[in-house]
Amino acid sequence: MSGRKLSSKKKILRFTTLLLFCLAASQFVACATGTSFTSKAADEPASTQTGTKISGAAAKVIDVTNYYKRQAINSPRPGGGMAIFATENFVGSSRCAVCHELLTDKRGTDMSISGHWRSTMMANAAKDPLWQAKVSSEVKRNPALQKVIEEKCATCHVPMAWTQAYKEGEEQLLLGAGFLSPRNDLHAAAMDGVSCSLCHQIRDEHLGQTKGFSGKFVIDTSKKGVEREIFGPYEKPLQEVMQKGVGYTPEYGSHTNDSALCATCHTLFTPFVDAQGTVAGEFPEQVAYLEWKHSDYGVDFGQRYDIGENPGKGMICQECHMPHSEGGGVYIARWTPPKAEPKDHFSQHHFVGGNVFMLNILQENIASLGLAASTEKFEDTKERTMRQLQRATAQLSMAGLQHSHNELSAVLQVNNIAGHKFPTGIPTRRTWIHLTVTDADGQVVFESGTPLADGRIVGNDADYDIMSFEPHYDTITEPDQVQIYEGVMLNTDNEVTYTLLRAAKFAKDNRLLPKGFNKSAVPPEIGVFGKAVSDENFLGGADQVTYSINTSGHKGPYTVTARLLFTAVSYPFVKDLEKDRELPEVSRFMQMYRYADKLPQEIQAIETIVQ
Repeated sequence: MSGRKLSSKKKILRFTTLLLFCLAASQFVACATGTSFTSKAADEPASTQTGTKISGAAAKVIDVTNYYKRQAINSPRPGGGMAIFATENFVGSSRCAVCHELLTDKRGTDMSISGHWRSTMMANAAKDPLWQAKVSSEVKRNPALQKVIEEKCATCHVPMAWTQAYKEGEEQLLLGAGFLSPRNDLHAAAMDGVSCSLCHQIRDEHLGQTKGFSGKFVIDTSKKGVEREIFGPYEKPLQEVMQKGVGYTPEYGSHTNDSALCATCHTLFTPFVDAQGTVAGEFPEQVAYLEWKHSDYGVDFGQRYDIGENPGKGMICQECHMPHSEGGGVYIARWTPPKAEPKDHFSQHHFVGGNVFMLNILQENIASLGLAASTEKFEDTKERTMRQLQRATAQLSMAGLQHSHNELSAVLQVNNIAGHKFPTGIPTRRTWIHLTVTDADGQVVFESGTPLADGRIVGNDADYDIMSFEPHYDTITEPDQVQIYEGVMLNTDNEVTYTLLRAAKFAKDNRLLPKGFNKSAVPPEIGVFGKAVSDENFLGGADQVTYSINTSGHKGPYTVTARLLFTAVSYPFVKDLEKDRELPEVSRFMQMYRYADKLPQEIQAIETIVQ
C-alpha cells in the first residue's frame, strides 16, 4: 500500500472478501495433512487411498460434462431412396421398409426399423469412404494378396453381394470391375451394406465358435422362394403376410437374441505378411466378442434367453446396441393381420456405437456418397451415439488429491462400464485424459493431453512421428506425457505399422478393460501389451493414473479439471493412409477429412479445487 491507509470503503470491501473466503473455506473437506479440497466428480465416490494419495471419498459428486445437445440443422438435405433389387437369395432394404417403416410404441415414439437403420454405420458399411480408401491402400501395399484382402473385407461390408457371388461361383472382388463398380451386376446388393435379408437369414450354425468368426456366417443359399427362412426373436410368428409380400417364411430363431450372432463379423482375424510378402500368421484386428466373453457381462456359451428376459447375470450385445422400446406395445409391421399382437420387448435397430467422426462425414456428403438417410436421420443417430458414449462407456473420478510443499498430486480413476475393452474394434480409435491445472489467477500451471483442431494431441509422440507411440503411464510428471488408451500395432520387424496386413502383434494395448477381465489369465488375442501389463493400477474395470505436478511460482487455490476424450479415427492412422493419396478412393477421403470436424468427443469431465 506504500504506507497509505485504506479508505473506509476499501476496508469494508477487504473485510467482506476475507469473510466470504473464510465461509467458503469452511465448506472444504479437510485432508489428513491439513490440505482441503472440494470435488466435482463422476457418479461414485472413489475408494480411499493411502500414503500421499488423499481420500476423495467424502467429496460431493457433481458432473460438469458438456453433454451433447442436438444441433440445429441449417441446411437440411434429404437422403436418396433405399436399395431396390432382388437376387435369388436377397432383397433390397426398400422391400422391407414397406412394412417396417412408420412404426411407433404405445407412447407414440418412433420405432421404425428402416428409419433407424438407414443412418447407421451398419447400413453404410459399403459406402463408408474411409473403409473404401483403406481397402484400396491395403491392396496397393500388398498387391499379391489382392484377392485375399478384397474377399476378407467384402464378407462383412458387402455381405449380400459376397454371398450371392460365392453361391454363383463368381469372384468376390471389390475394386475395379468388382462390387463397388456401378456396372457390376451385384452393385445394388453390395451398396445396401449390412441389411435386413442378410442378418435375418443367418442360421444358428457355428455361432460363437472359431469356425464362425471372421465373417463365416452360414446362409442356406440352396433354398428358393418361400423355402427361404427369415429368423426373428419372437416365437410362433405369423407367416402368410411375409410369404406373400417378399417371399420369405418367418421363423423363430433364439440366436437372434445372442451375442454370438454379432460375433460372426465383430470377431475378425486378418492375415499378416512379413517384409517379403509371405503370409506369417493371423492378427486379431477386432475381437469385441472375445473381450465380452472374458468380462462380467459375458453369458456362458449356449445359454440363451428370450427377448425381454434376463437371468440377472451378464448382458448381451443387443441389449446395449439395440435397446428395447421403453414404451412397449409395438406392432412390428405397419399392416398386420387381426391375430397379430403388439410386442412389449422390441429391439430398436439403432446399432449404436461410438463413431461420431464418420457419421459427421457421411452427413456432410449424402449426395456424393449416394446415401439413403437425410441430415435429420444422421443427426438422430449422432445423438444416440453421443448418449451411448457419455452414459455407457466410461466414467471419470478423482480418487485422491493432495497439495503440499509445492507438489500437487492428483489420482484419476477411469472406470470402464462397457461390456468390452474401451475403445474396442479396429485399432484406429483412442480415448485419453486431458488434464489441466490452473492457479488463483487462472494461469495454466500444468496441462496434459490438449486436443488440437487438426486431430493431434499435444505431447503424443505418434502425432508428431507416426513411427513412434506414447507409452502407458502409471504416473505422469511432465506436460508432454499423455495417458492414451489405444492399440498400437507392430509389424514382423518390430516397427510401428498402420497397414493391417503387416500387423503382427501389439506394441501397446492398454485399452480400458471391462469389469471382471483378468489381464493375467486371458488368451493373447485379447491380452494387454506394453507397460500396462506391469501396472498394478491397471485392472479389469478400471485404471488409476497419478499426476505429480510442481506448483512453484504459483498461488492457490488450484483448479484441477480432467476430461475423458474419444476419437474413432486417430491422426497418425490418417497420415499413414495419406501416403497413398494418388489412389482415387484415398484422395476422395482425404478431401472429406480436410473439411471434417476432427475435435474429439467428450465422454466426461470432472473438476476439483485444492488449496
